[in-house]
Amino acid sequence: MKRTRIGIAVLAAATLGCSLGSIPSQLAGETNAGGEVQAPEEARALFEDDFSDSGSGWDIVEDKTEYADGEYRIFVGESSYDYWANPGRHFGGDVRIDVDARKAGGPDDNNFGIQCRYNQDDGFDYYSLQISSDGYVWIARVDDGDATGISSEQMEPSEFVLQGDATNHLTAYCSGDQITLWVNGENVASATDSTYADGDVGLIAGTYETAGADIRFDNFTVTAD
Repeated sequence: MKRTRIGIAVLAAATLGCSLGSIPSQLAGETNAGGEVQAPEEARALFEDDFSDSGSGWDIVEDKTEYADGEYRIFVGESSYDYWANPGRHFGGDVRIDVDARKAGGPDDNNFGIQCRYNQDDGFDYYSLQISSDGYVWIARVDDGDATGISSEQMEPSEFVLQGDATNHLTAYCSGDQITLWVNGENVASATDSTYADGDVGLIAGTYETAGADIRFDNFTVTAD
């Protein structure tokens, strides 16, 4: 098992500034009365960002969270630390979140991914769906900065994560009490938790013993699930 940081409070960029489920219908399609599989219906887009416009609303903190060459960059220059960023929106229903993510520099022993149902009214509360550049996955619930694994106690290896500086396509489903992470079209982690029902979305990246994780994100999309 890969270790993970449990119970360590972190600062948001805004402040500075496993059981596997079945394939969702959006990916698998539906079967009609004649037994034929129909193409999935196109999901209704709620928010899209290719990060070509630096005024689209995401947090900007120099050398930490910023727009960079048509991508969004999170750079974590400290060890055992997380930074995250949000577009400042609120989604009240079930959502699917997609993003392309890659490591541009730093250690493979890192973590990065998607936030959903983010709120900071009473502290930093959200779900975090993460991978690492050395091939691990995890879903955590974060309560006022303290992370608790809900898909597994610690990060677990997955053969579907492309390692090193390869680009991975991440999909997060936050549907009712079902929180699910897909990587490159494969269901890699699932959890059941009803603590948080709505909130903002976001991106997150972090380090372990070695600082310097430089993570880039592109093609961020939120659709109604």
